[in-house]
Amino acid sequence: MHHLRSLTISRSNLSGGLPHHWHNVDLVHLDLSSNTLKGPIPSSISVLGYLETLNLSSNALAGTLPDSIGDLIFLKNASFSHNSLSGPIPISISQLSNLTHLDLSSNQFNGSIPRFLSEMKELKFLNLENNNFQGVIPFNATSIKKLEIFKVGGNSNLCYNHTLLSSKMKLGIAPCDKYGLPVSPPPDKSSKSDSDYSDDDGEDDDNGGQKKRSGGHHGPSKLVLGVAIGLSCLVFLVIFLICLSRVCG
Repeated sequence: MHHLRSLTISRSNLSGGLPHHWHNVDLVHLDLSSNTLKGPIPSSISVLGYLETLNLSSNALAGTLPDSIGDLIFLKNASFSHNSLSGPIPISISQLSNLTHLDLSSNQFNGSIPRFLSEMKELKFLNLENNNFQGVIPFNATSIKKLEIFKVGGNSNLCYNHTLLSSKMKLGIAPCDKYGLPVSPPPDKSSKSDSDYSDDDGEDDDNGGQKKRSGGHHGPSKLVLGVAIGLSCLVFLVIFLICLSRVCG
């Protein structure tokens, strides 16, 4: 198929590894997503030099992204999400000057996020969430606003410079401390534990009612109610007997 330009084999239960030898170098669109492909991404993928779209998401691919990925100079959309890829983001990606969409989410990538990602002029979609990235993200408010989609949540060791970015941006990561480490989030004051409430219940209420220390119940206890009801019944019985004796007499 020497004239093949677009190849989509998605959700087809494809298994095995990616081929190490590609015979069609004129492919523009390659979609092998949502299969069970495993193993590494071979460096020979660089022979597909005319690729504009590469979708290998939702497979079982492992290993690192090959440096040769930077040879796909026409690449615009690249998705490697939901695999088991690891290692750092290769610096060769900075050569992809036409790249607009990059999805590396839900993998095991680690290391720091390279600064060149914040400097790629055509990049509009960047998803790095649910990985093992660490350190300070190299983005300021201006570089983030250029992106239409920016996701970095789910990286517990990643943080942002609070002097450059506002917490109102809701990035899903913590601000950095002076050592470049994530600041632990403060405890959630809106969700008190039962012990918090029971401590409060031990105090008297200034408005007339009393809060009991036992169990946090409001109002009189069951014992007091029982005694009151018993006494009421006794008084009623005495009055009834007195009235009955007068009627009979």
